[in-house]
Amino acid sequence: MTALSFELPDGSHRTVEVKRLLNAGYAGRSQEDVAAHVAELAELGVPAPSTVPALYPVAPYLGQQTTTVPAQHARTSGEAEWALVVDATGDLLLTAACDHTDRALEAHGVAWSKNAGPDVLADRAWRLADVADRLDTLTLRAWVTPAGGTEELLQDGTAGELLPPQYWADVLRERGELQPGTVLISGTIPMREGVDQFAAHWRVELADPATGNTIGLAYDVVPLPEPIG
Repeated sequence: MTALSFELPDGSHRTVEVKRLLNAGYAGRSQEDVAAHVAELAELGVPAPSTVPALYPVAPYLGQQTTTVPAQHARTSGEAEWALVVDATGDLLLTAACDHTDRALEAHGVAWSKNAGPDVLADRAWRLADVADRLDTLTLRAWVTPAGGTEELLQDGTAGELLPPQYWADVLRERGELQPGTVLISGTIPMREGVDQFAAHWRVELADPATGNTIGLAYDVVPLPEPIG
């Protein structure tokens, strides 16, 4: 199992052995935002979902705290998200995440594509209870940098645009999965038009305007060598 460690604002650390990793999809509160995301994916050849929101089980080892994501081809990209983490004590943590997805494979099956790349998580977190009264005001942003280029803002929104962590905690509880070792990735917010998501570098930030505190992650997308055979 993958072991993750998170630093809290008071300097303490929480750990989790990832036993269940779940990716929410089409999880916007606004049906307009959901439709926009469906349209974004349709441009990549991804069929519309049969139901929303969706929930995709992912191999637990794909929950990673890493600065490098290997890619088999040029059509992979991330998504700015938050992650709900049930730590070893059973406490609920909130952190930044980026679901790196194989967009070519996504046209054949969203669940397959989610299992073809890691869910990158930050190494800092907040206790969900400590930010529960202002969850909707937390900002969520992603920046991408093309090879040899300059960084561009790709996603810019708030956690209030997505179904809240408590919604998913209730779903997990009903499924018997709100247990230590569960990690749920939130789904994402719309991408800005005209910005190429197929970038060489990704950076995601979850921020709390009330305190000025931020949680961030960043990673390079590194092409794998050409196969032999």
